[in-house]
Amino acid sequence: MVHRHTNNPSDICRMIANALLTRLPVMEQFYTIQGEGYYQGHAAYFIRLGGCDVGCVWCDVKESWDASVHPIWEVDDIVAEAAKYPGRLAVVTGGEPLMYDLTYLTAQLHKAGFQTNIETSGAYPLTGQWDWICLSPKKFKNPLPKVAPYANEIKVIVYNKSDFIWAEEHAAQVNSACKLYLQPEWSVNKKVTPLIVDYVKAHPKWEISLQTHKYLDIP
Repeated sequence: MVHRHTNNPSDICRMIANALLTRLPVMEQFYTIQGEGYYQGHAAYFIRLGGCDVGCVWCDVKESWDASVHPIWEVDDIVAEAAKYPGRLAVVTGGEPLMYDLTYLTAQLHKAGFQTNIETSGAYPLTGQWDWICLSPKKFKNPLPKVAPYANEIKVIVYNKSDFIWAEEHAAQVNSACKLYLQPEWSVNKKVTPLIVDYVKAHPKWEISLQTHKYLDIP
């Protein structure tokens, strides 16, 4: 292969962009059962990308935040690993996966026969072709308004009573077919779950999402 050297800034930017399309920092990838939201209970291959600047204080995967500590994978190799398993539901999560252009990743997943799902805070522009978008808006970095209309489900993590107001603010921005979920934050699960139950009974457009994988003790 001949490598062409250039000092042209536009060429350099294009080369960097192309590299980011085909190579991504991966914290972990594994085959499991989706534990949350609309696809709860389905076999799924999780691709957890490294890198996040949203900064949720209760995040249970803070080790994903620093992208520089995670290995860089070729997208083709990521898809090849996923294809070793019988399930064809791929869930791209993080960290915050939309920090990267995911166009090539979703194209290759679709080519391999996968349904593409993403879990995102919506803090970055939407890239890629998605069959299902789970928007989980966070107070620590507001989602972009232009992401909300494309959400298939909105999943609001409830840590305290003020999160119900936050949930309604963002439910008003999604499309009418979007599924609405309230999910207790795990560390205060016993405290907030009764509040969520009462809220859903009073506002039945909402449903409860639980982290069933933690109850089942699976990854």
